[in-house]
This record gives sequence, structure tokens and C-alpha cells, in this order.
Amino acid sequence: MALSSLFSLSFTSTPCTSLTNRHLFNFHPHLHSSSLQYSSKKREFPLPSVASIPYQPINVDYLEEEFSGHGVTFERLSDSCVAKMTVENGSSVTLMLPSGLITSYKARMWHGGTVELLQTSVLEGEDGSAAIRGGVSPAFNFDSDGEISWSPSTWALKDIRGDSHDTIQVEMVSTDAKDMVEVRYILSLREETLSSELTVSNLKSSSIQMRGGIVSHLTVSTPEATFAYGLEGSDFYNRPVFLSNFGIVPPDLSQKRGFGSGQLWGNLGLNGFLTGWDARNQKNGDKGNDSLIESEEMEGEENDNYKNLTEEMSRIYTSAPRDFTIIDRGRRNSVVVGREGFEELYIFSPGSSRESYGMYSFICVGQSAMLKPVTLNPGDAWTGSQHLHNPNL
Repeated sequence: MALSSLFSLSFTSTPCTSLTNRHLFNFHPHLHSSSLQYSSKKREFPLPSVASIPYQPINVDYLEEEFSGHGVTFERLSDSCVAKMTVENGSSVTLMLPSGLITSYKARMWHGGTVELLQTSVLEGEDGSAAIRGGVSPAFNFDSDGEISWSPSTWALKDIRGDSHDTIQVEMVSTDAKDMVEVRYILSLREETLSSELTVSNLKSSSIQMRGGIVSHLTVSTPEATFAYGLEGSDFYNRPVFLSNFGIVPPDLSQKRGFGSGQLWGNLGLNGFLTGWDARNQKNGDKGNDSLIESEEMEGEENDNYKNLTEEMSRIYTSAPRDFTIIDRGRRNSVVVGREGFEELYIFSPGSSRESYGMYSFICVGQSAMLKPVTLNPGDAWTGSQHLHNPNL
């Protein structure tokens, strides 16, 4: 489910049949799931907003014909498209096009069934429409000398490889990319792992800088029953909550002094994110503007290898291991979170004061380049990836 605009194909696409509100909220198979939380208000929303900017309707019939036989099926959703990847053991992923938002990752469990590992929510947008947030999505901002900053938000389906017997790969390319910058996004589903890989190629004559991350909302019973295993000894900086286009943040947190209030990245300084040098030199500065909780130090070292995530936290780890584990004792499952290419790990927990199994029962994990951006010189290519591994088989 998606909240930002994404992809259009080069062929002539036919308009998709509109869905009514009844279709959307009462029986659509990809939206009517335990992973979606709805507002308690008795209100009829218009169709979910999968994009804040209009884009061409997607030709689903073309996609079915062109990419059939790889373990992927396509379904219309208003002017958008739902792509579902399924492997033989029953693990599946639901992807929204053109937004590139992964709204569901159902993983096979030890008890024989599948369990939803991602959290998505349908929220009311500023214009009264319904907007889908959460899941897994790339959230990046690019800067180049003399040019306006831009962020990938729409993705065109380029290729599908493999099959349901082994690995299904869906490759997308950003349609927002500026001339001479190529951004590719590849999703790989295996029986026990979902991988999200981003490759940026700079074909320009000048350097570019990239800030952001791959952001994942992992659903949990409650943060009070959730633990991060394997982070002991990692250096960290407390930072305001990162508000991406698809972020889920409780209103009381987003309105607190010191919390970011902008969308996506734009000017990171406005969202309270500093460079590593700034953070070190402001250790004893104005904590009220930069700390999640004013009594906390801005930086420190993790001293708990089995860290309970019951407290509100928004933290960037700069020396975390490449793999660590989120354990949910309430749901009796765990997820091993791995990264490649990214040097930082972002963790946000809304805290255990929220309703158990509710909209804010999640842990947000980001493989990131927030404090230290990635610089690509002319001709450079950079690849970063996140792996959500299911050890519960």
C-alpha cells in the first residue's frame, strides 16, 4: 500500500476499473488483512491514496501477459496495481506499483502456517482521502551541485526473474531520476528471506550525495514484549523521528519539541538530523531540540545485548553489526535484520504505552545513510541492501 507517487510505463496503458469503497475495505484480498489497522472513526474514506501526485493508470493485462510464469500475479487497485510474489513454501510478498511500497511479507512459521511480519495502516490524508503507510520502502534524497534536491518516488517495473521454486526477483527503475543518474530497486523473495536492494549509478560529470535509507515497519504484539538482540557495544546517536512519506508516527510524538515535522528528507537539518561532526560537537548543546527524550544523552554506547524496546526511542547506530535480531515474545517469532552497503542502522519504537496489537505496535528499522551521506563521484556506482530473514521455519 502506498502513499507516494510512483511508476508509469512507456506503453499506452488502459484505464483501470475503479473500485468502490465497499470493494476496498470489505473484501479486497490484499487490503483486508490483519496487518492493516483502521481508524476507529465511523467515516467513509475515498479510495486509498497510493500517490500524492497523479500518474498514469497501469496496464495490468500487459503485465500479466509479459511477466507470467515467474510466481507473480497482478491485480488492479484503482489506478494502481498490486503485485503478489509467492514461493513454494507459502511465503509471500505484496508490492504496490507504482509506489514501490511493500505492504505485506507473510513468512512460513514453525507451526506450519504463515505470519504477517510487516505493519501497514490506512490513515486519513490531509485532503480527506485514505493513505496507506508502513511496510517497507526506500526513502532517499539526492543532492548535486547547482541542482534542486530530488527523491525517488515512482518506480517502473523493468523485469521479473526466477520462479516460485527458488527465488523470485522483481526489478524496478526510478522514473523520477534526473538525467545521468540511474536508480534501480530489486526485491528478492526466497523461502526464508526477503531482500531489498538499491543500486545508484552516477553517470553525471559532477558528484552527487545520497541520504536516507530503506525503512521497514515490523509488526509486533507490543514493544514491551519486543527485544533487539545483538546490539551490545554499538555506538548510537539519539535523533528526532524520521518522517518518511510512508512513516507511521503517533501524533503526540511528531508534535513533541525536537521531533522532525517535514516529509521525506528535503533539508535534513529541518528534521533534526545532523552530520556526524555536528552531532559530536553538540553533545553538550541544546538537548531539548535534538533528543527524543530530553533527559537522554545525545550519544552513547549500547550496554544491553538483549535490549527491551518498551521505551520510546529514535536512534541511529553507527557501529551496529551487519545482522541483529528482533524477538517478539508475544507472537513467539523473530526476524533477523541484515544489511550490506549501509553503514548505519536506524531504530524507532513508539513505546509500550500504545494499545497492544494496535496501529502503533511496531518497530521501525532503517538501513541508512543519515548522519554520513553516501557520495558518488562521476562514474561511481553504489549498492546497499536490507535482508529480512525468517529463522522460524
